Amino acid sequence: MTYEELQEVNKDLITMDVKGKEYAPVNQRILAFRKLFPEGQIVTELVSDVNGKCIFKASVMNGGSTLATGYAYENEGNSYINKTSYIENCETSAVGRALGMLGIGIETSIASAEEVNTAILNQPVSKKEQNLLLKIWTDHGGNAESLCKHCHVKAVEDISSAQFAAVMNQLREKDGK
Repeated sequence: MTYEELQEVNKDLITMDVKGKEYAPVNQRILAFRKLFPEGQIVTELVSDVNGKCIFKASVMNGGSTLATGYAYENEGNSYINKTSYIENCETSAVGRALGMLGIGIETSIASAEEVNTAILNQPVSKKEQNLLLKIWTDHGGNAESLCKHCHVKAVEDISSAQFAAVMNQLREKDGK
């Protein structure tokens, strides 16, 4: 692969706008890799999965040589997608990072669109949102302890933006709105 070939595939990537920056999703990075290295391999390895916390390693290879590696870490339940698919999400992030280390899709950041969205969704909600959610939750017969258990967190302060949105949607559906 030459630098010019890398620039050419990066130019053709379909990116996503996340908070004003363009990010290349992992599927676009994989397509670019296949274009550059038709015989190449992407090998993933579950390094660890203990107590709902997993680590994946991805290796990008061609002709038996490792071109780049990437690691990712995810917590089960820390986002809406991670409630059911934290292992798959972690594997995809590791692949995206490995391809980023190879130079694919890193015009603005090694992080993929998926990683950036996950980071945004995992940000804690404001104190005002915490109080609002707790009030609505208690109006539905719950308390702070049951809300924390529902969200798989130790304290209301640990509720993420994604969890806030998911709980609010659940309560709206329960109310038929």
